[in-house]
Amino acid sequence: GVTVDKLSSTDVLEVWGHLAHDNVSDEIVDRIYRRIVFEGMGLIVLHSAHLSKIFRRLMGTTCRLKWREAGELERVWVISPGHPIADGLNEYFEIEHSEMYGEPFDIPPPDQLIFISWFKGGEVFRSGCCFYRGMGKIFYFSPGHETYPIYYDPNVRRVIYNAILWAKPIKRATPVFGRVEPLEKI
Repeated sequence: GVTVDKLSSTDVLEVWGHLAHDNVSDEIVDRIYRRIVFEGMGLIVLHSAHLSKIFRRLMGTTCRLKWREAGELERVWVISPGHPIADGLNEYFEIEHSEMYGEPFDIPPPDQLIFISWFKGGEVFRSGCCFYRGMGKIFYFSPGHETYPIYYDPNVRRVIYNAILWAKPIKRATPVFGRVEPLEKI
């Protein structure tokens, strides 16, 4: 399980799940939320974890989308080639057999959009989205169905590796809150 000790020593948490998202206790979701927003832990949300409790809470929406499982071609376009998550990638990469996720995707506008996917059936999808919440960074990446060997694809692995490096906490000065003396003579 997600203990307080494990969570406090985690820099970046990856979440993937296909079913039973609502079986995660609200207490665990609260712990994860606090680590992200107040302490800067990164969160990588993979594929169907768009319906995880923590992602829905951080987005403030249902996070629903269109989908179809037909094993069709997915072309992932890199639309922010200068972003660290896209480092080492070409203009696009293809996944031969994928589950289609399509718009509309009920999320707020991403702070940065890194990838857009096109599917052979004609749909498009915001497949790589960055969000900032408090001190934390969140990256949603849609490729990764449980039936297809998508996580063995070298481009997908590169994206996840880069995303972990991007999402890790940044060392920051501790802010001072409350009553303070003036910096200059008044």
